[in-house]
Amino acid sequence: MLVFVINCGSSSIKYQLFDMPARRQLARGLLERIGEAGSAVLTHRAGSAVLTHRAGEGKWILELDAPDHRAGLDHILRALVSGETAVIDDLSRIRAVGHRVVHGGEEIREAVVIDDAVEAVIERCAELAPVHNPPNLVGIRTARAVLPGCTQVAVFDTAFHHTLPKKAYLYALPLELYERHHIRKYGFHGTSHEYVATEAARLLGKPLLACNLITCHLGNGCSMTAIEAGRSVDTSMGMTPLQGLMMGTRSGDLDPAVLVHLLRNGWVSDVAELDRLLNRRSGLAGISGLGNDMRTLEEHMETNERARLAVEMFAHRVRFYLGGYLALLGRCDAVVFTGGIGENDSLLRRLVLEGLEPLGLSLDPEKNAATVRGKPGAITTSASRVPALVIPTDEEGMIAASTYELAK
Repeated sequence: MLVFVINCGSSSIKYQLFDMPARRQLARGLLERIGEAGSAVLTHRAGSAVLTHRAGEGKWILELDAPDHRAGLDHILRALVSGETAVIDDLSRIRAVGHRVVHGGEEIREAVVIDDAVEAVIERCAELAPVHNPPNLVGIRTARAVLPGCTQVAVFDTAFHHTLPKKAYLYALPLELYERHHIRKYGFHGTSHEYVATEAARLLGKPLLACNLITCHLGNGCSMTAIEAGRSVDTSMGMTPLQGLMMGTRSGDLDPAVLVHLLRNGWVSDVAELDRLLNRRSGLAGISGLGNDMRTLEEHMETNERARLAVEMFAHRVRFYLGGYLALLGRCDAVVFTGGIGENDSLLRRLVLEGLEPLGLSLDPEKNAATVRGKPGAITTSASRVPALVIPTDEEGMIAASTYELAK
């Protein structure tokens, strides 16, 4: 069965085509700048969308007119079946479409076949994830129109965290705010945390339900999860993806009174500006002044104090949560690093793990430095009581697997 996986953003569509159940990837790509007429990029003509399409060893970068997501998806599907970019001969071979959806609230706790009722839940949850759920919903409605014969499946970032106990997901606010308005911690990156937890259990030679793990998804967005007996029991992100670790452009944890202080003194003009400050202008970018790319910051650490500070703050926050989750679990079978930074940044992993021998983590500098991109492996010594593993995530593969199981 061919399964098409879509991750739809406000002006982008990320996609992969899988042959299931072998999970063999036939094509993948990213269409950017949908509907952004007039926002010229120096290397591209004004108003053009850019499709980067990969199949086998081939890579194509195409400039296209995509005024909306419907036009964008038409271009992507055309690339799959026509010309030198083609990997299949007819779109009828695609039998199912899997959609990444960020927020399912309390109503949806697992992957589901999409119907009008599911769409309605996703739309209601847009209040909780205003940046993510609306474009996710656009992708769903577009795919249902363009590929009407396919089973459409939604896989939710929040689903893996539905096992959080009440003591972990409630905020210390008047309980009525939860009961009436569902103000609570939901957690995100669930598909990634579930995937690397499953892989960690396999590498450890234990059933997942026998494993206590701490998974660290570190990228432009960052979250950590405490997993007890294979189930999420606490996670760093909250009602929205803003809570928790310091991230690329998000602040993560801060004193709530800071928000009141900013508004009361007029240092931000309104709620919209406050939202931009916390989600777009903070984190690594806000501290460093050099942007949100960890590689750039590490290149400038020796000569730029703000870059060094940003990197050190980032590592400090990860260590803080790591210590807390070790205490929460009591017994930990492994710490897992994943995501763009977690998988590829040996310096950051060293800053997080150095000096944690009293907590059972003994870093092996040579293994850490030699970890090959895309390959799982341990970065701690053989004597380390708690192994630390690097495991590349595969969210799209997990979405494809969930979609296949429901569609078959």
